[in-house]
Amino acid sequence: MSEETTNKQEMPEQLSDILLVLDKEKMKIQAVKSIDENGKMETVDPTKKNQNQFMRVDKSGDFFSNFFSNFFSQLKNPTNFTFFKMPASVAAEKAEELQKHVDKPTPQGEKVLKEHEVKAEPQPDKKQENQNNMATAQTTTETSEYRYKPEQIDWDTMKNLGLSKEYLEKRNLLDPLLRGYKTNELLPIGINLGGSILRTDARLSLQQAEDGNVIVAIHGIKREPNLHFEFFGHKFTDEDKKNLLETGNMGRVVNLVNSKTGDLMPSIISIDRLTNDVVALRTEFIKIPDEIKGVKLNDEQKQTLMEGKPLYLEGMISSKGTEFSATVQFNADKRYVEFLFDRSNNNQQAQTNQQNTQQSNQQSQPQEAPRTFRGKELDDEQYNKFKAGQTIYVELKDKKDQPYKGYITFDKDTGKTNFEFPGQYKARVEPAETHKTQTAVNSEGKTNEATKNVQEPLKSGQQRPKNEKQQEQQDNKPEKSKGRKM
Repeated sequence: MSEETTNKQEMPEQLSDILLVLDKEKMKIQAVKSIDENGKMETVDPTKKNQNQFMRVDKSGDFFSNFFSNFFSQLKNPTNFTFFKMPASVAAEKAEELQKHVDKPTPQGEKVLKEHEVKAEPQPDKKQENQNNMATAQTTTETSEYRYKPEQIDWDTMKNLGLSKEYLEKRNLLDPLLRGYKTNELLPIGINLGGSILRTDARLSLQQAEDGNVIVAIHGIKREPNLHFEFFGHKFTDEDKKNLLETGNMGRVVNLVNSKTGDLMPSIISIDRLTNDVVALRTEFIKIPDEIKGVKLNDEQKQTLMEGKPLYLEGMISSKGTEFSATVQFNADKRYVEFLFDRSNNNQQAQTNQQNTQQSNQQSQPQEAPRTFRGKELDDEQYNKFKAGQTIYVELKDKKDQPYKGYITFDKDTGKTNFEFPGQYKARVEPAETHKTQTAVNSEGKTNEATKNVQEPLKSGQQRPKNEKQQEQQDNKPEKSKGRKM
């Protein structure tokens, strides 16, 4: 697969245009957001603040014409509007320019308006074709938007890969394909090369070829991410490479270059952790939630995530109701905010081990305990206890070099390291210790070292002398006589 094809499939947003509209009654330029089933058009102010809500249309000539013709035919009172097509990267600036020409008409301004105006052309034979090439921003209404139809897929090609429509539906993988995304898991495929058959695991996606046909793109597993060459004009720095290899996210916004138009595209970059592909997402498609696991984000925190940077959040509540803290970051491949827990330079090796474990039905030997956890190298005493399965106390630092503390335990069966914050560890351990001590005292006639010489009955949960008298008994000091000297 050529580098150009690979880049195209990883950045479908670069092939989209924005649809602007002039309401002839209000004489105001707006950006088209959607059109409902009754033909009513919804618009928003064409500002950068609203750019995530803009309707995006495949900018390829035939596809745009087909889409717009169909859109125009559904519109109620279409003669009330004039439409303009703009590249997504400059839509906000161009909308402002068009509005000035509308407010103060001039022959030159009229020429500019005509230059960008788009009109519907009859498409009787293809009225509904390619309507699904519309790519909108990810909103709540987008869940019903599909980029492709099942009948557009070359099922003979799928069959040659060892896949079928029924198989993809059963594994819930057809839906993301039709929406224009890659499958969210690896699929076993076989490629017939004539004299031999190549079998491998890969993610799949659908792409629009130059001739308009829908083709199946195969995203095979690479040994490592290709960070040595430029990516859409961006040369990776040592810091970029370090972040991508450690966390899977580059951690900053960079201007990528559209290889066809030369437009600059502010984007974030991540690594597809299943295939090691380099994936980019334009910042206008980033959607930051208002709340993460019970923690409401302020404007500064949202801006940090919008810039692709990691953010440490405290006081989040898990699905089990326990409080936890973690670093979160927006992932360009997954297109949502993910949690960054234990990730190291051996992240890909761990994934490979996991895949091999699944393929061998978990018959592999238990993994060896890692010497390093979240960048913290354990000393000999810690490591010996850790690999033996004991819980040890560690002091760590997050991505912003802020210190935090906790307890780690190595699970020999799964090869995973379990982490607990002090509050979680205390809540789990203390009740058990209290119960153990009280059981020994009340049921077995035993006591612990801290109270073994105390002669009085212990209270429930008591693990140490409660007053001076009991402390003296514990220390084996003779009790002072209150009698008179003879």
